[in-house]
Amino acid sequence: MSIILSWLLLSLAIAITAWILPGVRVRGAGALLAASAVLGIINALIWPILFWITIPITVLTLGIFALILNALLVMLAAKIVPGFKVDSFWWAIAFSVILAIINAVLHAIIY
Repeated sequence: MSIILSWLLLSLAIAITAWILPGVRVRGAGALLAASAVLGIINALIWPILFWITIPITVLTLGIFALILNALLVMLAAKIVPGFKVDSFWWAIAFSVILAIINAVLHAIIY
């Protein structure tokens, strides 16, 4: 049950973030749910592997590379999910930062 609740909270966070940022668009509830599922899977499976591989670069850049990695994975999700569009790399960075903040706030409220 907590997986479903986390998925729905991520969906809500994506909807709010897309509403805030003009460079990110989500068309329809299906695209919203699919985007949150794909981002959840990417963050659970791909992100940890890439993070461990890129630790030296992340340390040298004082953590900035982790932000770049997040943006690249958001762009990957946008390529996979039809109806979820991120206009540029810079919008992907803004999306990942704002999404993390909103998602943390929603989880703090609910849990």
